[in-house]
Amino acid sequence: MPVISMFYGIIVMMYYFDNKKHHHPHIHVQYSDDEAVISIPDGRILEGSIKSAKLKLVQAWIEIHQDELVADWKLAVNGQQLFKIDPLK
Repeated sequence: MPVISMFYGIIVMMYYFDNKKHHHPHIHVQYSDDEAVISIPDGRILEGSIKSAKLKLVQAWIEIHQDELVADWKLAVNGQQLFKIDPLK
């Protein structure tokens, strides 16, 4: 499970070959004891939960890095090396 970014205590990961369960682009995020699967296009939670304030940070980060996330998703579903994405600053 490659970590593609970390910011404000949030760890953002993308798994290889992870398009079977949710069937569309998404990331996995962890913050403290919270874990969530979040859709790349719109930032909605597909599974799990995360504190509202942290979700807003992740959603802003997704919006800023939409193209990079989609590119990484395409690599991930094919089992190829992912690129790190700049954290939210």
